[in-house]
Amino acid sequence: MKKNIAVVYGGDSSEFVVSVKSSKNVFESIDPAIYNVWKVQMKGLDWEVLEDDRVIASIDKNDFSFSINGEKTPFDFAYITIHGTPGEDGKLQGYFDMVKIPYSTCGVYSSALTFNKYFCSNYLRNFKVPMAKSVRLFKGDQVDADRLVEELGLPMFVKPNAGGSSFGVTKVKEKEQLLAALEMAMKESHDILVEEFIDGPEFTCGLVKLSDQELIFPVTEVIPQNEFFDFDAKYTAGKTDEITPARISPELTQKIQQLSSRIYDLCDCSGIVRIDYILKNGEFYFLEVNTTPGMTATSFVPQQIAAMDRKLGDVLGLIIEDELNS
Repeated sequence: MKKNIAVVYGGDSSEFVVSVKSSKNVFESIDPAIYNVWKVQMKGLDWEVLEDDRVIASIDKNDFSFSINGEKTPFDFAYITIHGTPGEDGKLQGYFDMVKIPYSTCGVYSSALTFNKYFCSNYLRNFKVPMAKSVRLFKGDQVDADRLVEELGLPMFVKPNAGGSSFGVTKVKEKEQLLAALEMAMKESHDILVEEFIDGPEFTCGLVKLSDQELIFPVTEVIPQNEFFDFDAKYTAGKTDEITPARISPELTQKIQQLSSRIYDLCDCSGIVRIDYILKNGEFYFLEVNTTPGMTATSFVPQQIAAMDRKLGDVLGLIIEDELNS
């Protein structure tokens, strides 16, 4: 009997629209000859099963199942494509752990750690992972712009501490821009990071580790036409050149892949993860860990898997089977 797979998307952050696009590609990539694949949209307390963009049932949160005409369908596995809360910060993972449904991503602790940029960065500093200096601020804090400029220099980045897809991120070039940048970031997160600017090209490396194999994907070089890789550059066609494999030496390729593998293990990751960096003077400076990376047809991870001459659906199938059989 075929297993029932839920492709879970939506969420409660500004990244809802990105999640919808990711879920579509994941849904279409999972082999329907092997699995019964269902779309499950979550927004707040509304958890619904959709078919052809039409709601056909509500999820029973007691056991993550649904019923149609009195016939109950339980789910065997959840493929989480929610970017932001609750699918990337560990909340949804905790629910699935309680109802004993295996899922595709990092667990509760790993998701919570990596979602909080400040916690993750300071944890990885203990292991000598190179990264920019940063300062964490909360709503209501008195901001000393002169001190921040003295400590971090200009330009600097202001970004939400918990979030992704570059919502609320500003490259601050002048001290007078700082307060407006802080206000914008605060709309996305109750705490924010002010970071030192590392001048160099950006690279990203995806990977997944299974019980019997490790797949470290080819590296992507990211060249935004905008000043930095903001939301517009990420999701507007033609705004960014994405080169896979990256135009770097075999030695640098090995270096970033080995660093990504190490960070994956240090953060106790599972499922497909993508890690972003800036390259400066032969050193890869860590930016962030993405534990539910974009999975649209043009996103980095599908590009990297294609560059390996592998199909996305085959890799997703490996993840599903690995979790179902663990």
